[in-house]
Amino acid sequence: MSTAIHTATTPEPGTQSFVIDSDHSDVGFSVRHMLSRTRGRFARFSGQIQLDREQPERSSIVFEVDPASIDTRQPDRDAHLKSGDFFDVERFPVVRFASQRISRLGVDRFRVEGTLDLRGILKPMTLEVTYHGVAKDPWGNERAGFATEAVINRKEFGMIWNAALDNGGLILGDDVTLAIDLETVRKS
Repeated sequence: MSTAIHTATTPEPGTQSFVIDSDHSDVGFSVRHMLSRTRGRFARFSGQIQLDREQPERSSIVFEVDPASIDTRQPDRDAHLKSGDFFDVERFPVVRFASQRISRLGVDRFRVEGTLDLRGILKPMTLEVTYHGVAKDPWGNERAGFATEAVINRKEFGMIWNAALDNGGLILGDDVTLAIDLETVRKS
């Protein structure tokens, strides 16, 4: 297992560049709302993976999300989520994750350690990523697939808005579950 730390912006020897195909990828989330869960997604995101197939620990990722593209299927709620109470998209137009270290957990499972920049607050973040391999599509392009789920506490990133319920509880939970499925295409 490699313990080398590297940045996602400097490709390692033997790596190949793959860019996220947003038409075949999904960045979703869910959070407790009153007595159920509300789900949503982000429509605009991008990123690049430097993939080393022989030594995956030398791979890296930079991933960015446009928080103004949030969609919970309810325009008033989306407008509130874009406001200063939550993402504050006017001041912080990008959510960014950059890897620093990758280590193998199993045949197709990896621990990706990096930094999440959300609302200008930098926090370490560890993701358990499933690597779905590389395959050629019908047009001859090489594609690689990845998936992860993670939980973040929204209050750690300054998203503290909430409202009380008549039973003494709160409208929103603090934990947000992220579900990310990425299909990438190799840059020629």
